[in-house]
Amino acid sequence: MSFQYKAQTLLLLLAFSFLFSCTNTVTPDPQITSHNPDTLSVKKSDTTLFLYGIPSDSFNLISGRIKPNQLLSTLLIKYGVTMKEIDIIVKNSSSVFDVRKIKSGNSYTLLCDNDTTGRARYLIYEHDPSTCYIFSFNDSLNITPYYKEIISEIKYASGIIETSLWETMTNGGLHPSLAIQLSEIYAWTVDFFGLQKGDSFKVIYEEMFIDDKSLGTDKIYGAQFTWAGTAISAIPFIQDGKESYYDIEGNSLRKAFLKAPLQFSRISSRFSYSRLHPILRIRRPHYGVDYAAPVGTPVHSVGDGRVISATTENGAGRMVRIQHNSVYSTAYLHLSRFGAGITAGAYVKQSDVIGYVGSTGLSTGPHLDFRFYKNGSPVDPLKVEAPPVEPVSEENKERFEKIKIAVLSLLDTF
Repeated sequence: MSFQYKAQTLLLLLAFSFLFSCTNTVTPDPQITSHNPDTLSVKKSDTTLFLYGIPSDSFNLISGRIKPNQLLSTLLIKYGVTMKEIDIIVKNSSSVFDVRKIKSGNSYTLLCDNDTTGRARYLIYEHDPSTCYIFSFNDSLNITPYYKEIISEIKYASGIIETSLWETMTNGGLHPSLAIQLSEIYAWTVDFFGLQKGDSFKVIYEEMFIDDKSLGTDKIYGAQFTWAGTAISAIPFIQDGKESYYDIEGNSLRKAFLKAPLQFSRISSRFSYSRLHPILRIRRPHYGVDYAAPVGTPVHSVGDGRVISATTENGAGRMVRIQHNSVYSTAYLHLSRFGAGITAGAYVKQSDVIGYVGSTGLSTGPHLDFRFYKNGSPVDPLKVEAPPVEPVSEENKERFEKIKIAVLSLLDTF
């Protein structure tokens, strides 16, 4: 595997701040984080360690995770906090945080008196990576939010595929969300189940961090994917108030149909007019493509349309049929269950979850049998040439060309 990864550069920052006016730092709302400085600042001195403004070395720190179905009262009462105090703090701060939203598995830290009573004075609850709530059990009984600073960095990376995009990126130390975002951008133009050794990618992206911990990628500023010897560029451009990705000719990379209804699976059987059936042991046509994937893997509609049936049909097992327009329809077989709201007559959008991989009907194991129909006749899903959505309009061409030149120039630097 060949892989390159480089950190933020002055060239990228200058170029993208000019072209896209991107903001590279997200900071807390000063109106929220400054009204109670005794609990919200984080600092160190030579003698005292402060945690969110609290001199933590004056306390006994007890950390843990919220247990399933654990109540706030069961956690606090054994550390000397009374039910009356809990009721007051919940009422006083109901507009700040609803304690019913405390999640099992999330971390907390209790700051308790460093004496025989061991009474809790503060509870720091980590609600999500960017937000903590500080419960104060002192003279003022209240809950204060603390929003951690989110830092973004412009980065770029490139790699040569050995087996899969996912493996190449994760082996190279990139956040898995980058592989997902890149596969979504190219979902209509690159068959990720047909990648070959030697295919390659380049990508310029923004990654978000809190306390040096990556939250994943936020935005892709440009990319190039070389598949089957053809380089396909992805240029971000806003048209009619919506950002999408376009090739160098100004055609949208978003087509009328996704290339596949699953992410990161593999083809186990292809379209054929004469295939030996694995259970019946007879030769007959197989008018679909089988994607091997674990039970429960989400199955997405490849395009907008109306569900014409969602039922169990003999050897097909649980199956969903979707009519996309007057020409095209699709079918999804052997599902374990249907997606929420998927019934006959329901309208779906491209990428909506319409079901989950299973092994119902005549099936030797978990997989999706995906079928594509044109004017009612089965066609090979892997050979369908879907029409693109609207290209860059004439009045936007000049603006698009400027952005395209900048993005391609940056992609050529690595």
